[in-house]
Amino acid sequence: MKITGGSSYVKFDLENGYTLKAEGEILVGGKFVVYKDTMKKWEPPHENEKLTDEEKEAIITEVLNNVSESTVQIMFD
Repeated sequence: MKITGGSSYVKFDLENGYTLKAEGEILVGGKFVVYKDTMKKWEPPHENEKLTDEEKEAIITEVLNNVSESTVQIMFD
């Protein structure tokens, strides 16, 4: 998974070619909080496919398991 973003969003590029964009914000101390309720749909060309709760939870789990001390810390709210 590749994680990119800006000061108010993050994009999760999955190995299967799907991309999910979510809103969030940078907190003091270099942490980024992702608002789970903005994780609603896949980015084009998959925007018409439903994002299931199971897929959303799998992305969250993978992100939390792969965040290292040398990267921006990502939290979900």
